[in-house]
Amino acid sequence: MTAADVKQALKDVSDAEKAKNSAWFFKSGPGEYGEGDKFIGVTVPNQRKVANKFKDLALDEIIKLISSPIHEHRLSGVIILVGQFDRSKTEATKQEIYDTYFKLLDAGHINNWDIVDSSAHQIVGGWLADKNRGVLVDLARSGQLWHQRVAIIATYHFIKQEDFTDTILVAELLLDHPHDLIHKAVGWMLREIGNRDRGVVEEFLQKHYKYMPRTMLRYAIEKFPEELRRLYLEGTA
Repeated sequence: MTAADVKQALKDVSDAEKAKNSAWFFKSGPGEYGEGDKFIGVTVPNQRKVANKFKDLALDEIIKLISSPIHEHRLSGVIILVGQFDRSKTEATKQEIYDTYFKLLDAGHINNWDIVDSSAHQIVGGWLADKNRGVLVDLARSGQLWHQRVAIIATYHFIKQEDFTDTILVAELLLDHPHDLIHKAVGWMLREIGNRDRGVVEEFLQKHYKYMPRTMLRYAIEKFPEELRRLYLEGTA
């Protein structure tokens, strides 16, 4: 099995009209966050089906796939990589995948929100679960959009374990971020904490809600009771 085989399998289920829609949806135009990204038009369910057929693809072939300029190649490669991380039985293999992920991130190939969201909490969060998590602070302070989204989304792994400390830390570091993709990601992770312990989120909000980005606030309080949501949005909570 090779990266070329995966690319052909994806081409076989591609659709030109969907490719046009995806290029618009993922903001690939000049000056947009996904500028220059290319699409062949494959649905995510079909990408997952293809990825499952190639779940044992060699790591060097996965790297080739994720290094492609085609969006669906990269996402499918990341899905395969996540599966191999989850099935790995050795720390050495998990670390190799983790290190590879960061090389691909630094090289600019982990470079859209769906690719980050399909991998950061599984690989980065999964690896850091029982380790020093200082790298998340470095990512959050990096000034690079996708590194920063990885920082906050990675903490979803910890949230699922009822561990909220790192999410709150990274959220505070990203409060003044200018991009709505970070506002949405931080708000989403705060909402996930709130689904488990609303008191933790309210403590955060009482410190920050009057000046945090509106989109971030809306995402964070989405599941709150309607009256409480209104108070936060009106600035009187």
